Amino acid sequence: MKNINRRTAIKTVLAGGAALAVSGVSAQSKQSKKNVPAPLKGNIRHSVSKWCFGNYDLDEFCKICKRIGIESVELLDPKDWPIVQQNGLTVAMAQGAGLGIDRAFNDPSLHDELVKSYEEVIPQVAAAGLTNLICFAGKRNGVTDLQGWENCEKGLKRILPIAEKHNVVLTMELLNSVGHKDYLCDHTVWGVELCRRLGSPNFKLLYDIYHMQIMEGNIIENINRYHSFFSHIHTGGNPGRNEIDETQELYYPAIMQAIVKTGYKGFVGQEFVPKQADPIASLEKCIRICDV
Repeated sequence: MKNINRRTAIKTVLAGGAALAVSGVSAQSKQSKKNVPAPLKGNIRHSVSKWCFGNYDLDEFCKICKRIGIESVELLDPKDWPIVQQNGLTVAMAQGAGLGIDRAFNDPSLHDELVKSYEEVIPQVAAAGLTNLICFAGKRNGVTDLQGWENCEKGLKRILPIAEKHNVVLTMELLNSVGHKDYLCDHTVWGVELCRRLGSPNFKLLYDIYHMQIMEGNIIENINRYHSFFSHIHTGGNPGRNEIDETQELYYPAIMQAIVKTGYKGFVGQEFVPKQADPIASLEKCIRICDV
C-alpha cells in the first residue's frame, strides 16, 4: 500500500465505482424484470363482467383489463360496445335485448315483446362483429319441465332464423334458483335438452360454474359431458360469489384444465364480486389462477 501513488489510487477508485455502477444497473434490471408479470399462457380466453366492478369508468377499466391480459369486457349494452372495441378488446357476451332474468321465454304472453326486442338487437350484434347474445328462461311460474321446454322452444324458434342469418348465438344462462328464486333453467341437463329440441348451432348455454355448484355440483364431469352445448363460461367463488381463490370450495385450476382438455374455444368470464381491498389486484390474481 505504501508504494501506491495518487494517480494509481484514483484509477483504482474509478474502476471500483464503475464496477459498482454496472452491478447496480444489473441488479435494478433484474428487479425490474421480476416486477413484470409473465405473459399469460393463452390456453384460456379471458373475459370479465363489468357489473362486478361497477365504480370504474368503462374506458379506464378496459385499459386495466388489457394490461392484465384480458381480451373481453362483457355483459354490456350496445352503447358501450364501441368503447370496448376502441381499446382493442371485444364483448364476449353482449346484452341489450329481452326483459330481464325473470320475464323471459317461459312466459308465452311475453313472446311478442321478446321477439321484437331480439329482432332489433341481433343485427346490431352482428354489425359490431360480436357473436354471443344473452337470453334467459325466466321464472318457472308453476310449470313442469316439459311445459317449460315447450314454452321456451316456441318463443325461441321465432327468433332463431334471424340469429342464424346474422351468425349470432343466442346464449341462455344457467342460474341457480335459490338466489334467483323460481328460475327455470337451473340445471345443466334442462338447458341441454332445450338445445337438443331447438337443434340449432345458434342456440347454446352459458355455463355458470358458481350457479351450477349451488344447484348440482359435479362441475368437471358436467363440463366433460356437455361442453359442446356451451358458448360461454362464467366463474365465481362459492359460497359468496367472491374470489375464486383458496377462500372458497372450488379448485379452479383443475376446472380450467378440464375446460382446456375438452378443446373448448369460447371465453371464460370472471363474474365474481371482489371482496378484497384492491379489486384490480384481486382480478389479476384470479386471472392467474385460471391461466393453466
